[in-house]
Amino acid sequence: MLHPAVETLALVLAQTRADAERLRLAGAREVAVSGNLKFDMAPDEALVARGRVWRASLNRPVLLAAVTREGEEQMLLVAWARHMEGVASKPLLVIVPRHPQRFDEVAALLRAAGLRVARRSSWGEVPSDEALSADAWLGDSMREMSLYYGLGEVALLGGSFAPLGGQNLIEAAACACPVVMGLHTFNFAEAADLAQAAGAAIRVKDVDDGIGAALALLGNPAQLAETSAKAVAFATEHRGAAQRMARAISELVMHSP
Repeated sequence: MLHPAVETLALVLAQTRADAERLRLAGAREVAVSGNLKFDMAPDEALVARGRVWRASLNRPVLLAAVTREGEEQMLLVAWARHMEGVASKPLLVIVPRHPQRFDEVAALLRAAGLRVARRSSWGEVPSDEALSADAWLGDSMREMSLYYGLGEVALLGGSFAPLGGQNLIEAAACACPVVMGLHTFNFAEAADLAQAAGAAIRVKDVDDGIGAALALLGNPAQLAETSAKAVAFATEHRGAAQRMARAISELVMHSP
């Protein structure tokens, strides 16, 4: 059904080779691979820096569950309780749900799990004393993902531990936050595979293994630093899609009759 419309396009710019092939099969005559624009989106450095200041004030490791989806938090909390049995000095668990309408629901799940919870919305630029001593933080704020990736030393990738396709891991990498992801990353398949190949992300079979892998990284500062550096290198290496697209469009316009 797309063929009559697609074949009229002078140029189609695809994100990946697989996308390009599908577009050719759909009828596109001229297709070029330009890359993923998400690599060109720079994190808010001020927010990243604030997150790192907060992390330093905690004096304990920080595990971030980033952009979680419905059903994942409950699995995470069950596995978290199992991993924390007998642990005297526990990391701070930070959960940032994908959808703001679920903030209260996730707060209730955290409390039901017996955790002392502090909500990001309850303080301003400096965490309260209650927050500093809490077991878990709920990231119930908007437009602050760069802050959370600066705060977290390792991130569990939301949407990848249930069959939901995963969330964008590129911003985490750009903030030097390594990612542990599940099997379900079809929404960002190429980026996930490239991150894994670059050593910027670790793939596991389930959330229990994910917590185990994240805790192992937190317990090995040298490996954590190396993986963080690989995350930044991965995010930097794949930039340039916007420039390639602008150049292709400019050339097309200049040579049009």
